[in-house]
Amino acid sequence: MANEVGDAQPARGEYPAVDLRMDVPHAARVYDYLIGGKTNFEADRVAAEASVQAWPALPISMRTTRDFMERMVRQLAEQYGVRQFLDIGTGIPKSPNVHEIAQAVAAQARVAYVDNDPIVLTHARALMSSTAQGATCYIDADFRDPKSIIDNPRLREVLDFTQPVALSLIAIVHFVLDADDPQGIVRGFMDALAPGSFLALTVFTGDTDPVGVGGVSREYNARGIPLQVRNKSETEAFFEGLELLEPGVTLVHHWRPDADAPQIRDRDIAMYGGVAIKR
Repeated sequence: MANEVGDAQPARGEYPAVDLRMDVPHAARVYDYLIGGKTNFEADRVAAEASVQAWPALPISMRTTRDFMERMVRQLAEQYGVRQFLDIGTGIPKSPNVHEIAQAVAAQARVAYVDNDPIVLTHARALMSSTAQGATCYIDADFRDPKSIIDNPRLREVLDFTQPVALSLIAIVHFVLDADDPQGIVRGFMDALAPGSFLALTVFTGDTDPVGVGGVSREYNARGIPLQVRNKSETEAFFEGLELLEPGVTLVHHWRPDADAPQIRDRDIAMYGGVAIKR
């Protein structure tokens, strides 16, 4: 039996009506198209194809980032005993989701998902199919307002902040411009978490192919999707005050790859990733 924490969770038909703006490309739907999903519309596909024309390796980089997320969750659950995950910038559900990976290792794992995207809200029930021993919830909130998330009663029903939590920020901070102080936002979350908690984060970069990735950035921004590219030192700044796990901040396909991982060229990846622990 699924365990959705809080009987106040709305049933599918009780979510508020949302305007999906199918005529305007949306980052979550563009990403969905690039990794082979079906939850996207013509405007999203046009934007995605224009970005791929600017940098043909974009779908490879996107899928490889997804693979990083799956390895990260599995390894934190298996090797570090993490039983609580806070996944912010969840995106459109696509199996395996964080709770499916974590609960395959430990059925009692608990996962809170956070996004403020109308398209994600319409699919939120797919994120709440927990095991009976564990729990999940979905919260509609903005990453740029940590306090509204940390203090959310529904989240506190799922996660015990006196115990370690893994904060997962996959493919989200590049949509937060420097003017909004993304490093400060991340620190705000980590300050609220107990010692022994983890930060897992990816950052979009042009270090491997400045011309191609620059073209992607222009396409996104021209279509009303703010996107900021950052270098390795800017990525490492997100982990300041934390202890990075080996191999540190690296291109995502180099972070603890599985033995059967396909060979991927560095120039086809535009995402740094890292995982760190709070001591």
